[in-house]
Amino acid sequence: MRSIVRIKTLVAAGLVSGAVVASLAVTNAGAATARTNDHAGVTQTAQRVKPTVVLVHGAFADSSSWNSEVGHLRRHGYPVYAIDTPLRGLAFDSAYVEAQLKTIKGPVVLVGHSYAGEVVSQVAAQTPKVKALVYVAALIPRVGDTANSLIGQFPGSRLTPENLRTVPLPGGDTDVYIKADKYGSVYGNGLPKSDIQVASVTQEPIAFSAFTDKATVNPPAKTPKWAVISTEDHAVPTAAQEFEAKRVGAHLIRTRSGHDVPSISPGAVDRAIVAAANSVH
Repeated sequence: MRSIVRIKTLVAAGLVSGAVVASLAVTNAGAATARTNDHAGVTQTAQRVKPTVVLVHGAFADSSSWNSEVGHLRRHGYPVYAIDTPLRGLAFDSAYVEAQLKTIKGPVVLVGHSYAGEVVSQVAAQTPKVKALVYVAALIPRVGDTANSLIGQFPGSRLTPENLRTVPLPGGDTDVYIKADKYGSVYGNGLPKSDIQVASVTQEPIAFSAFTDKATVNPPAKTPKWAVISTEDHAVPTAAQEFEAKRVGAHLIRTRSGHDVPSISPGAVDRAIVAAANSVH
């Protein structure tokens, strides 16, 4: 969903040279202090510093899909970054998110929706500052898995060739969109009709190669994990989400939602993020 205006530069098969520029929805919250009274008088006690929450969107979306979660987290004093990822493939996007995390001090709760479940898994395995993971209607890979294999291991996905539009790019790559008239049934079921109509024509493309890129590392076993499971998902089957989440020992939060959980069921996402943040000491 796009409710904010953003500027984004993508590198696409050699069309643009130089560094990729991404817009970040950034908020910073300083450490708060609390006054406590005891028998000896009034003393100053520093509250525990909250971890930074980093939100990573999935395919066909952008950082504004997290607008509701950003608002909730800001109201509760969390530093938040919503990264606009390039959607150029697993290796590229993982390196991109890793570069962003290098600019953040302190512990991080890393949140990934959909395809970004693969990205945050790769990043967390290689970035010690990631102290908790939250998966939202997400793909959770192990070494050798691809988006196609994770989605296709259980029936029910409507992310099928007849529902997708492909655009060949100079340089040999191909961008993938959901056909506008299929967007509501594949991705946005549960959104208001007016929102579906807008999102269907403003969706972000993902590189075709992202569906076949293989995971090269497993999610870190000792990192606490939460998974928000969407029970009416037509993109990533609910059975696939549950299987993958249980395989990595994630705490499950189920919500009645289509695939666009950040927009349809933000409360469930908020609960998972806060629980993950509370696990960080």
